[in-house]
Amino acid sequence: MDDYQAAGSTTIATDVLLTIAQLTTLSIPGVNRMAPLRGKGMELLLKHGQARDGILLEVADDLVYVDIYVILKNDVNVRDTSHIIQRDVARAISDMVGMQVGRINIHIEDIDYLPEVKD
Repeated sequence: MDDYQAAGSTTIATDVLLTIAQLTTLSIPGVNRMAPLRGKGMELLLKHGQARDGILLEVADDLVYVDIYVILKNDVNVRDTSHIIQRDVARAISDMVGMQVGRINIHIEDIDYLPEVKD
């Protein structure tokens, strides 16, 4: 088999990066759902980012910058879960598309508590 590679380039659509970040985040134990973007996130989006359901993403100088807005379950350690989200999303982006991550900010927008059951 030849070791020949044709010259060319690969382009990764921003939607691919958004999907990777979102699905990776939702697969982490303790994450209940993505939070809607509002306030600062929307201001940044209007300037130069891309967004989808709780993910604000920007690619600059071949680095990926991500803000993730989540609602967590009530029985998790917020700090540990945030670190796991950062680690797993950075790893997924790097492994799947070969891009480097500049920064991942986690925004805990709420904690879901189950409604109390009345006897």
